Amino acid sequence: MTTDYLQTTPILDFSHPDIVALVNQRGWRELSAQQATSAIYDFVKDEIKFGYNADDAIPASTVLNDGYGQCNTKGSLLMALLRAVGIECRFHGFTIYNALQRGAIPNYIMPIAPKRILHSWVEVKLEGQWINLEGFIIDAAFLSQVQSVYINCKNFSGYGIAVKNLARPNNEFDGDSTYIQAEGIADDFGVFNSPDLFFAKHGSNLKGFKKFIYRHALRHLINRHVSNIRKVGIML
Repeated sequence: MTTDYLQTTPILDFSHPDIVALVNQRGWRELSAQQATSAIYDFVKDEIKFGYNADDAIPASTVLNDGYGQCNTKGSLLMALLRAVGIECRFHGFTIYNALQRGAIPNYIMPIAPKRILHSWVEVKLEGQWINLEGFIIDAAFLSQVQSVYINCKNFSGYGIAVKNLARPNNEFDGDSTYIQAEGIADDFGVFNSPDLFFAKHGSNLKGFKKFIYRHALRHLINRHVSNIRKVGIML
């Protein structure tokens, strides 16, 4: 079956050899749709670490090889893997307030960030129903370090997280929708068949010199900072 929600695109390049090899190695095609979605979701959430890629509109295969990503890039990989095993999915675009990135992005870099940042989640069709998947953005190791410092914090916003209850975020997939940044959403741009269509319409978060500096220098500083939090915790 071929539908708009199963097609390959330049970003959703699930015919790439690295993605094909991963799907075959994990045996995801042999699972039920629910089981495959759960296994793929967990892979993207925890084996692809939270981090910042060179751009939002990079191919899913690049995200896989980077081994890290954020909402838009990890979402592209999630979509590519789901479509690779025949599970329909689509892209829902938003913006989020940049305040929820504070802590993950060091304070000295925050002024370069736009006030509202392009954001997305993945909608997957299971048993005829569309389910929202956003909770895959933050990996368990990073989340645990944040939780260990901000214990029992309600209405938490920071470190790439925006939830009503930090101790019990709704980020584990059990057949229903998951969220980890939804409390920070500013604008809703609606549903798109693919991330390609969204970025063609809405562009990227940074342009010109800011984009160049981010891609070649700042994101590496941010990723080092995020990695240090994951390894040794938050230094207040």
